[in-house]
This record gives sequence, C-alpha cells and structure tokens, in this order.
Amino acid sequence: MNNNITLLVIMGIVVMLGLMLSVLLAVMFNFRKKNQHRRAMEQLKEMQQNQLIEAAIRSEETERHRISDTLHDEVGAILSSAKLHLLGIKQTTLDEKDKKLHEKGAGLLNDVIKRVRGISHNLHSNILKEFGLNEAIRHFLQQVTGGTLISTDTRLDEAYKGSTPEHDMSLYRIIQELINNTIKYAGATKLEINSTLVGQELVVSLIHNGNGLSQEDFETFSFRKEGLGLKNIRNRILLLKGNISFFKTSETSTVRVSLPI
Repeated sequence: MNNNITLLVIMGIVVMLGLMLSVLLAVMFNFRKKNQHRRAMEQLKEMQQNQLIEAAIRSEETERHRISDTLHDEVGAILSSAKLHLLGIKQTTLDEKDKKLHEKGAGLLNDVIKRVRGISHNLHSNILKEFGLNEAIRHFLQQVTGGTLISTDTRLDEAYKGSTPEHDMSLYRIIQELINNTIKYAGATKLEINSTLVGQELVVSLIHNGNGLSQEDFETFSFRKEGLGLKNIRNRILLLKGNISFFKTSETSTVRVSLPI
C-alpha cells in the first residue's frame, strides 16, 4: 500500500515537472518569437529609414546637378555674352572716368564668371569623379578659402584610392558642409584637414582655431528646423554606418569622421 502511494506521488511529481517544463518551454519559445519579431521590425524600420535617406540624398544630388547645368549652360552663357558686349565698347570714345568704370565693370564681370564656374563645378563634383576624393577636397578648399583671411593645410592619405561613387560622394558632401560651417560660423583663421586610412576604416579630421561645436551642440542643432546642414550630415553618416565626433578646447575645435570602407 505504501509502495503504491509512493509510486503515485512520484508519478504526480513527474507529471507536474513535465507540465512545468512544458510551460517553461512554451514561455521561452514565445519570448524567442517576440524577440525575433522585434528584431525583424527594427531591421525593417532601419531599412525603410535608410531608403528614405537614400531617396533624399539622390534627390538632393539630382537638384545639385540641375542647378549646376543651369548655371553653366544658361547663366554662364548670358554672362559670357554680356562680357563680349562690354568688350565691344570702344574705349577710345570714352573719357578717363568712363574708362575706369569700364575696366571696373569688366573686372567684376570676370570675377562673377569665375565664381559661377566654380560653383557649377562644386555642385556637379566633376573633379571628384575624375580625380578622386583627395583632389576634390583640395580643390574645394582652394575655391572657398582662396584670397581670404583663413589659412588652410591638407594632409590627406594617398593610400585611399576611393570606395563606391555613392560613398565618396556622401563623404565629400559631409566635408563640404563642415568646411562651409567653419568659414561661416566659427571665426577661424586656420583650418587643417587630415585623413588616415586604417585597415578598412577612413578617418577624416577637420581642425581649426575657431569656435566650433561640441558633441552636445551637434546633437541638439541637427534636430532643429534651422539646422538643415547638420541634419544632412547626420543622415549621411547614418547611411554610411559611420561615426562623427566633435571636440573643442579653449584653443582648437576638431571634427572627426570615421567611415567603414
């Protein structure tokens, strides 16, 4: 009798353990399925976000090229025609005052033609396509700082021969925006751009002696409506799966961009 009771107790315990194990396995399976679903949703969200960013960047590049073509083909042609008409005026019929005005107007017109040509080239990024990222950076830096009070220096790693066209284009636009912001807002007199290729990662640093941003500033301003340039930088960095860091001391400000190649 005691043996039967003991056997029943043991069987009851085994059944209870089996039920508990089944419930535990069911909970674990359900938890795993929920995690898989959550990860799938996160991946889908990230993919959709990347697609939206890619579409916005493609649209921006298309618009840049359209403006570039308009500047080159229409505005450039009109300015060149105006120059020919101005040069067609016989200076022998002008008095000294009008001659000086003529020379001043011709000089200003030449300057405008050069600037329009430079803007058109920068928007279209022909130099990037033909000569690579390093030369495009040097050319852009010369275009926007030549003849100004800011002195520049570049130390670019020549081991970097370029990645995909889309990758280099995005990095070039990031550097353009950072240079423009430095010139417009930082009040810097010295600007240095360095790049180093380390394994499968390219690190680009912009160092200047002006009043730059901190990392907290960047995170704040890039989400504001008026911070469109910083927002574009953040989106491109996100799409390229890179990192951007801002540092500032009492003497220098540094922006470091790290991108996988």
